[in-house]
Formats: sequence, C-alpha cells, structure tokens
Amino acid sequence: MRVVAAIEHIGAGLLILDSQLNISYCNQFILNRLPVKHPQLLGRPLAQVFPEVENPNWHAMLKHVRETGEPIQTVWRDTPYLIHLNSAANLDDGEQTRPMQQATILYSFMDELETPLLGLAIFDNSSAVLAHDMLLDALKSLKQKHDVMDTLHQQLKLANSQLLQSEKMAAIGQLAAGVAHEINNPIGFVASNLKTLADYVRQLLSLVDEMSEWGGLELEVLKEKYDYAFIRDDISGLLHDSNDGVERVKKIISSLRNFSHVGDEAFAETDLHEGIESTLNMVNNEIKYKAEIIKEFATIPPLECIGPQINQVIMNLLVNAAQSIEGFGSITLRTHSSEGEVCIEIEDTGSGMTPEITKRIFDPFFTTKAVGKGTGLGLSLSFNIIEKHHGRITVSSTPGIGSCFKIHLPIRQPLVPAIAAGGEA
Repeated sequence: MRVVAAIEHIGAGLLILDSQLNISYCNQFILNRLPVKHPQLLGRPLAQVFPEVENPNWHAMLKHVRETGEPIQTVWRDTPYLIHLNSAANLDDGEQTRPMQQATILYSFMDELETPLLGLAIFDNSSAVLAHDMLLDALKSLKQKHDVMDTLHQQLKLANSQLLQSEKMAAIGQLAAGVAHEINNPIGFVASNLKTLADYVRQLLSLVDEMSEWGGLELEVLKEKYDYAFIRDDISGLLHDSNDGVERVKKIISSLRNFSHVGDEAFAETDLHEGIESTLNMVNNEIKYKAEIIKEFATIPPLECIGPQINQVIMNLLVNAAQSIEGFGSITLRTHSSEGEVCIEIEDTGSGMTPEITKRIFDPFFTTKAVGKGTGLGLSLSFNIIEKHHGRITVSSTPGIGSCFKIHLPIRQPLVPAIAAGGEA
C-alpha cells in the first residue's frame, strides 16, 4: 500500500499500457494535468485520450522499445508533444503561449502473468526549463551590462588620456611661450646690433679705401700682414649669414608663438598656409634628414578654425609620414578648396599600410610603432579634432608605396543653436 501511495503522489506521471496500447494504469499526476477531463481512463486506448501520439515519432519509439527491450528517453523541448499535459509554467515563444515540454521515458516490462506491458513516465521539467531560461536571460543582461561598462571604461580611459595629452600640449605651449619671449628680446638686440655693425663695417671699409688712395708703404704692409683682401671679401658673407641665422631664429620664435595657444578653444579666421609653414618650422629637425618637402598650395580663403589645433593635426601627420619613410623620400603637402570646404593632403613615400591596419589607424591606443615609441593617441586625437571642426579625415595607403591622408574642413563653421537655460533652443 505504501508503494501505491508513493506512486500516486510521486512528482512524475506514470502510465501503464497493455500490448494493445490501452491504458491499464495512470497515477494522480496524470489525472491532475489532463487538458480535457475524462471520467474513465482505464481500458481506453491511449490515442483516444491523447490523440497527439499518432505521429511518426511515437511509432518509431514503440518500434525501438518492442524490438530491443531497451527504454528510450526524449526531452520534448522544441518538438511536438508526445502527450499533452498541462504544466506548471508556460513558454511564450512569440507566437503562442504553451506549456513547457516534458521529459518522457518509454520502457517495456512483464507483469506477474508474463503479459508484456509498456510504461510511460512523464517528468514535468517546466520549472527547471523556466529557471534555465531566466538564468540565460540574466546572463545575457549581465553580459550587456558588462559590455556597457567595458565601453564606458574605454571611453573614460580615452578621455583621461586625451586630457593628459591636452594638459601636456598646454604645458608645452606655456613653455614655448616663455621660451619665445625670453629669446625674442635678446635676438632683437642681436638683429639690431648686426644692422648697426654692418653700417660700421661699410664705413670702415670706405675709410680704408680712401686711405689707400693716399698711398703709403706702411699701409700696404699692414694690408698684406692682416690679409686685408680676404677679410674684405669674407666679412660681407659673414654678416649675410649672421642675418640669415637671426631671421631663422625669429621664424622659430614665431612658430613657437603659434603653438603657445594649444588650449585655445576659440574659432577664428586663420591663414592655413601660414599655419602649415609654422608647423614645418617646428618639425624641421624631424623631417629634414628623412624627406624632401614638396608644397603644392592653391589659393584658398581664410579658414574658420582653431588654428593651433589644426597645426597639431598637421604636425602629427608630418611626423608620422617622416617616421614611415625608410632611407630618404618625399612628403607632399597639397591644399585646394571647392564647394565651401578646404582640403589638405599629406602624401608620403613611406612603407605604406595594409587594409587591416588602415581600418584601425584612428582607433584609440592603436599603434604599429615599437613599445615606448608611440602612445597610439596621435591619430585618434587628430580624428577627434577634425570631427570637432565638422570635418572629416580619410587615409588611403598601399604597402611599399606610401600613404595619403586627406583632411576636409568647412570654410565656415555651421551655426549651432544656443541652448537656453530652461533647456529649450
């Protein structure tokens, strides 16, 4: 009796079928979950109570069990039911709400009279399946949150690096401004004194020439002794070279001043060619032993931009171009304007890049340089600066041939509506 009671209240359904597939026994689990109540189940054909069993799957299972005597187990998760029982939970598959599938075990055995019988055990896995689905949803949600956090972390890392880079450039700008100021005053004295010295030299040479006309052996002996002819010829060249050196220093000072306002956020009309020339002066030492600079400048209008930031972009591209050249090559700078925008091209005869590298070249922290040689931020910052100017920067490259970066900038910045204090434009 205890065994019968246990079977009646076990957490699984149990059906016993005779050789004609009539129901010989079913426990309370089955009775409680019948979709349609049947007053009398015992003795009735299984297919009459559960018409859904008339399908190829059922007949294949029957054949296997009868021929081999081995039980067969199936989990009806995403296939039609073997028999339809109401379950503890429903599955919403987007089209219809249906009970969770059950696990089924079909087996054969003999009763005490050696009569062949079939057993059908049904396990309601709906709670487990539902918990599994909820776990999958939770894991999916957790992964999405992790991806969001990872993206935010990368953005924070980039913003921090850009802030450090901006602070570094601002510090360099302040240093450059100080150096330019400190050099400008003494170089001004040198330039002024050189001009005065040149006047004095001309006067002295004129005096010597006049004295030579009076004659005198002693004067000629002195000229010979101090190699007057050579000094007269050489002194003009020395003064000329000194003036050239002073002018070069003044150009460098001017370039330093242009770069001393890197933190400036104000848009203003800018002479792009003047900015390029200043940038070339700044990176001259980086380039002069690597490449010939070729300028193909067209006539372009003043550009509304943050000049020092555009100079920084051009500087990054020029330095990268020089570093990509093995031996000695060329870097060509082109400018032209059309349809309300200015285009700057920087083309080199360097080693070039593969398509895979070209796709990632503007990604933050991506670099092809050796460890310690680059941060991978130069082109990323350049991309952001150009984007801030409502422009675009592209690159085309062929391995072994070189690369060409193109910058397109609007001549006038688009008007951005002001946001009122209340949040309305």
